[in-house]
Amino acid sequence: MKKIIAVTACPSGVAHTYMAAESISQSAKGKGWECKVETQGSIGIENELTAADIQAADLVILTKDIGIKNEDRFEGKTVVRIGVSDAVKRADAVMAKVEAFFNKQ
Repeated sequence: MKKIIAVTACPSGVAHTYMAAESISQSAKGKGWECKVETQGSIGIENELTAADIQAADLVILTKDIGIKNEDRFEGKTVVRIGVSDAVKRADAVMAKVEAFFNKQ
């Protein structure tokens, strides 16, 4: 089973952060993949990814609308950067591209 981790954040740190997290999670699970999403919002970091989560991940998705805190944790991992609006509105298309990437491996 593929394991996806993600970090979502948006400039205002409120609704889109959580909408993106939910959308990514549901879309990944729809593919049969394990998924954990950390949110970095106005109330801080929630559902923080552990070192074990990061180590086990096949792919990392980061939203790119604002800097992600502690991004250096993902050094050496395959990272995909997407806009928070793409995460909310086009998560299925993003996951289709991720699936194509996995199929090439």
